[in-house]
Amino acid sequence: MAQLAARAAHAKGGEDLVALDVSEPLPLVDVFLIVSGRSERNVAAIADEVEEQLLEAGHKRLRREGRQEARWILLDFGDLVVHVFHEQERVYYGLERLWKDCPIVPIEQLEPAPAQ
Repeated sequence: MAQLAARAAHAKGGEDLVALDVSEPLPLVDVFLIVSGRSERNVAAIADEVEEQLLEAGHKRLRREGRQEARWILLDFGDLVVHVFHEQERVYYGLERLWKDCPIVPIEQLEPAPAQ
């Protein structure tokens, strides 16, 4: 599920993808996928693609937040929570720092994104 979301995010220009195993401190969630976009429009496109791909694969979205502002969009699919950040918000909120004790989940090597 995280790999599918990572491929979808990458396809829309998502950068600096990091997956964290948060199952120990958060028993209802297994993985946080954190992704950066360069603009509000890019953040929205990344989140829309991730959501579309996961829904097509049969996963149920429980919650979506932040779509209107498109600075930090949260997609909650139960076991997987995807955080799509504008670059500036990602630095400001620093989720990687907050969850630094959680192991990183490997994401398969992604091909360079096509020029848009």
